Amino acid sequence: MEIFPLIFSAMKSSLIFCLLFVSLVKTIPAKDPERKSAEFVTIFDGSDLSKLETEGNWVIQKDGSLYLEPREGEKGWKRYHHYIWLKDSYENFICEFEYKHLPGGNSGFYFRVADKSDPVSSGFEVQIKDSEKLNDGEMGPHDLGGVIKTKGATANAGKPAGEWNHMKVTMEGSHLTVELNGAMIQDFDLAGAKPESKALAKEGLITIQDHGIPFWVRNIRVRRL
Repeated sequence: MEIFPLIFSAMKSSLIFCLLFVSLVKTIPAKDPERKSAEFVTIFDGSDLSKLETEGNWVIQKDGSLYLEPREGEKGWKRYHHYIWLKDSYENFICEFEYKHLPGGNSGFYFRVADKSDPVSSGFEVQIKDSEKLNDGEMGPHDLGGVIKTKGATANAGKPAGEWNHMKVTMEGSHLTVELNGAMIQDFDLAGAKPESKALAKEGLITIQDHGIPFWVRNIRVRRL
């Protein structure tokens, strides 16, 4: 019996099998770990600011909240380095957090910020503001839940000053949804509704505004989509 031809034939068969297996593996779409396996990441849980950046006077409270106590002379909203910034950049995401304010309170949630030195021009803001006296049909882009210079909230879902609110912002592609205290108040395509002069970055930073007045936030977490 000729042994070498048999060995060669077996090796040839094994090689063909390996090539077919590799080819099959290549045709199976690879899992995107960030999209398929991403879980919520806690950004602030009341213990430390290691996942945030700010030069503002945001002080951790005993109840686990983060309190903005503006220092003397800190007024207005143009001190962008005093905002609380998430360290990473995000494309598609869900970000949720709780907040409260005093009567007349004002802040904002910014996302897809391309330039940290100018979040107003290079990103988009969901307004956080005391709008308790407004009815649903009176909500404009600069009222609670409105996307500044773009679209007002569909309803006034805010709670009275001093009570905790829960906001959930979802951005996927160019589609934006905002839920406030369980109510859907924004659900639209941002690319089609934004001002023509304003660009929508593919990804960007997330930040919460220091408006120069007391403000509280807690339980900040984010999930990549």
